[in-house]
Amino acid sequence: MKQSLFEIIDNTRLAPGVYKMRLQGDTSDITAPGQFVNIQLDGMFLRRPISVCDVQGDVLTIIYKVVGKGTEAMSKMTGGKLDILTGLGNGYDLTVAGEKPVLLGGGVGVPPMYLLAKQLLAQGKKVTVILGFNKAEEVFYEAEFKALGCQVLVTTVDGSYGIKGFVTDALKEVEYTHFYTCGPEPMLKAVYRASTTSGQMSFEERMGCGFGACMGCSCKTLTGYKRICKDGPVMRKEEILWEN
Repeated sequence: MKQSLFEIIDNTRLAPGVYKMRLQGDTSDITAPGQFVNIQLDGMFLRRPISVCDVQGDVLTIIYKVVGKGTEAMSKMTGGKLDILTGLGNGYDLTVAGEKPVLLGGGVGVPPMYLLAKQLLAQGKKVTVILGFNKAEEVFYEAEFKALGCQVLVTTVDGSYGIKGFVTDALKEVEYTHFYTCGPEPMLKAVYRASTTSGQMSFEERMGCGFGACMGCSCKTLTGYKRICKDGPVMRKEEILWEN
């Protein structure tokens, strides 16, 4: 974990309530796709955890959704510097992907799939990406994944774009050796039940400290309680115990 000042390069709207921010600073502690950063905002007691979308040299890209005062304040930023903790979380394990990994992202669970896809493609894998949204106007990053060379499927709950339904509906049509996913808990549960291989799931959770000190984001697994921020946010399918 490293604490650094990052300078805001730009901050653009991708979809209603969804923004992409590029920042320049010390990215050396970001070592795996699926990790997150924790951002200090003026007047806010707790930092805001945001997943890493991409890293290119000293440029960090994050994508976030406006869900409260903190992210609303971020959406209005056009410059300046942010105090950011980097290198948080365990990230995804690429060594078990097999030849045909499938990546499933729901809503703001889409961003961490981007760096993951880049690294899997660099290893020569055939990568399929399934992006899930509620409706057409919420869709983002489809073109960016296609530009990488991924096969991309988009689902919308209301059928206004792509495949009507959920990411699990598209998963039925895909041949895959391992799955990676990030999204809201109902989606993760559905992928858990629908998947036919091993896989890794990144959990979205409210966090206090972001590095394992406060124990506020603990969850029960087959091997005992784990902290989403430090022992996760990525967990293997086989270790997850759902509460209901």
